[in-house]
Amino acid sequence: MRLQSVGTLEYAHPSFVDYFLASVRLIHGVTAVLPGLLLMAFLPLDMPNSGGPFTTFLFFFGILSVVVFQTLGIYSEEVFSTLLRFRTMLIAWAAAFSLLIFMHQGMGLLGYLEPIHLVFWFMTSMVLFGAERLMMLALFRRLMDRGMFLQNAVILGGTDNGVRVAEYLQHNQDIRTGVLGFIDDRLERLPSNIANLPLLGNMRDLERMIREEKVTQVLVALPWFADSRIGQLINELRRLPVNVLLVPDMVAFRHANRRITEVAGLPTLIASDLPLRGWSPLFKRLEDIILSSLALLMAAPVMLLLALAIKLDSPGPVLFRQKRYGYNNRLIEVFKFRSMYHEKSDANADRQTTRNDDRITRVGRFIRKTSLDELPQLLNVFLGSMSMVGPRPHATATKAAGVLFEEAVAEYSARHRVKPGITGWAQINGYRGETDTLEKIEKRVEFDLEYIERWSVWFDLYILFRTVPALLFNKDVY
Repeated sequence: MRLQSVGTLEYAHPSFVDYFLASVRLIHGVTAVLPGLLLMAFLPLDMPNSGGPFTTFLFFFGILSVVVFQTLGIYSEEVFSTLLRFRTMLIAWAAAFSLLIFMHQGMGLLGYLEPIHLVFWFMTSMVLFGAERLMMLALFRRLMDRGMFLQNAVILGGTDNGVRVAEYLQHNQDIRTGVLGFIDDRLERLPSNIANLPLLGNMRDLERMIREEKVTQVLVALPWFADSRIGQLINELRRLPVNVLLVPDMVAFRHANRRITEVAGLPTLIASDLPLRGWSPLFKRLEDIILSSLALLMAAPVMLLLALAIKLDSPGPVLFRQKRYGYNNRLIEVFKFRSMYHEKSDANADRQTTRNDDRITRVGRFIRKTSLDELPQLLNVFLGSMSMVGPRPHATATKAAGVLFEEAVAEYSARHRVKPGITGWAQINGYRGETDTLEKIEKRVEFDLEYIERWSVWFDLYILFRTVPALLFNKDVY
């Protein structure tokens, strides 16, 4: 990699990216076929002609895997980001490996490979792909520590928006862009240091640095209302050999959650959209049906014993039905095992449960502490009014410090953009049980909204995996 020095930062020669991506493709091709080579070398496979055709197949499959990766965007600009990209690689490798499965099963080729060999092949390569990504990120960190970046950038505009851009880039830095400092024509009115970056000069100084190949990228960070000045500067920069990027007003960018789409070809910032789009609602519903069915089968003996214990402990129905807010703010009927004396039940949750609450039965105290009282909500999930994972549903009159939830937190209703869940991101982070302060409900809503923005099947499974230990170590449920 040839680097050209620019003050304290260095940037890569343009051909470095091409060479680097070519190397990554070569490594991926080798990784895709390496387990096959190991199988051929160490296992007595019944291969014809001493394995010659198999060796030819490996070469072909390596190339085919790289083509599939290319098609699915593995070698896009995100390869230089700080993202782990494990899920993207898993999908790409599964797509490539499915072609090998088709040749094995559908075309009758590679008959000397047994299913256990294919499992070994897929898993070994997947682990190697993950290890290679971690090594790549470690390499990027070392290069950044040495001041090496793909682009040397300056921020054009020492304004409030320019400061926000600098702070954002410093917090989310990756190897793609190293920021040298600010450029602004108002030199006499600005300090020499802005947002921990130096003021490098005016437009004349910028042109000189570009001509000397010390700057390869200009981030125009003027506020949007200065459209005439922005147009003038962009016209000047278009005459120079430099990448010019017009960054958004960071105030709007924050409200837009950093996402961009097009409307009839017009780029727009997304401020809010449906949390589950495309195939996502179907995938989440399938997830709920499968997991709730399995959970009901496994929990059926426990649920029968609990029903018997509740019936023997105090008179009244086994199940407690309560109206709560569900998807789109609609009222749903949530099932729970009854944990209070029937004559003292509180259908609207006007009074929150507290420590040593005299309304709770002996069995009720145990099932509330262990959350076994919520097992009947598996029926809600199976019937479709709830999900396994989502914001917890609250009763209509639930309060925090004497204030209704929807009045305590302005964004409270945004939780209802998805179905409520038996467990959720807020619960495994400790926000479960009594909400006796406004801060508790504010943090709960904050985690719920973060879950909605980050939703994926993988995220749901992670939350479910962490739910049991979160229940065991939580001390705030009465």
